[in-house]
Amino acid sequence: MKKQLKIFLVIALFASTACTKETEEKTTGTEQNLPLVAAFPELSFTRPVDFQHAGDKSNKLYVVEQRGVISVFENEQKTSTKATFLSIEDRVEDSDNEEGLLGLAFHPNFESNGYFYVNYTASNPDRSVISRFNLSSTNPDEADPNSELVLLEYEQPYGNHNGGQIAFGPDYYLYIGVGDGGKSGDPHGHGQNRSTLLGNILRIDVDQENGAMPYSIPDDNPFAGNTEGFKEEIYAYGMRNPWRFSFDTATDQLWVADVGQNSYEEIDIVKNGGNYGWNTMEGFHCFKADECNQENLELPIWEYDRDEGDISITGGFVYHGEALPQLQGLYIYADYVSGRIWSLDFSDTENPVNTELFKADFPISSFGVDQNQEIYICGFDDKIYKFGLE
Repeated sequence: MKKQLKIFLVIALFASTACTKETEEKTTGTEQNLPLVAAFPELSFTRPVDFQHAGDKSNKLYVVEQRGVISVFENEQKTSTKATFLSIEDRVEDSDNEEGLLGLAFHPNFESNGYFYVNYTASNPDRSVISRFNLSSTNPDEADPNSELVLLEYEQPYGNHNGGQIAFGPDYYLYIGVGDGGKSGDPHGHGQNRSTLLGNILRIDVDQENGAMPYSIPDDNPFAGNTEGFKEEIYAYGMRNPWRFSFDTATDQLWVADVGQNSYEEIDIVKNGGNYGWNTMEGFHCFKADECNQENLELPIWEYDRDEGDISITGGFVYHGEALPQLQGLYIYADYVSGRIWSLDFSDTENPVNTELFKADFPISSFGVDQNQEIYICGFDDKIYKFGLE
């Protein structure tokens, strides 16, 4: 309980909130009441931060616990058993609230090659580590902890804004969400510095090595082959702390939720080479002054402020399941602190409609989907939830 209180305080201090282009233009849909129900009532998880399936038609689900453990279990409501798929607690640094084992992604060909990838914080020195592990050759519910291949490491100057999301895109490249390195206001200017890996969405090709590097740079990365010292891994930049991103399976668009500083949380649809503004902008607003140079910046598609106790955005998914037809094509997301969950209808790009679905009484750390594209919610009350019927 003391740990959870500390999480609230830290995020309240360093995170942010938001509204939209102009407050008077904000369109709010009729509030719904889609209650949450425990998806797997017999199972509990310690600080679950990610929820994945392997895309292998196995009906198995995987939950990432921030302390450094990944659990696997059958996608059955009555399941009462889970197995430890991977435990790397001895390698994971989670003493600060935004550190830990933060992301999991299965290779698109996991069914044949057994590869999966993780994003975790390590210490001495403090850094983020992107690694590949192999499935055990003897147990399909267990990874080989000795198979770690470190792909990429980058220093974390502070204990917050570690980002953490990793996911394969429709192009089979691995995307990595990286925060600005932490502290308040981006003191080192990482967000607008393309010579650092911090403050970006990265994209790498894990199927091709490049000399001593265990990955290669996609040819169409915006700074591939540049001679100016820009990091070639960068796909998009100007991020503060992208806390969860996902690809719309219908359009291939990359949706990113970026945690703000003092006033605004934002949602971006990210494109190759885009500059998403931090720390020149926070949401639709100049961060340090009333006026700022917005030339060549990509503005959010949505923002919200903290007028109603919202403090830190948790990104989700564009819904394409079948259980909740009223949510079809809507982006589902939440606020970690307030527990509010919304749907965002962006079909009319000039007039997006935001609708509150439910207000949970626990912190919402992440979302996930199963192989049927049904959506799940990770709660820091140690449970996994889904939407019930009205």
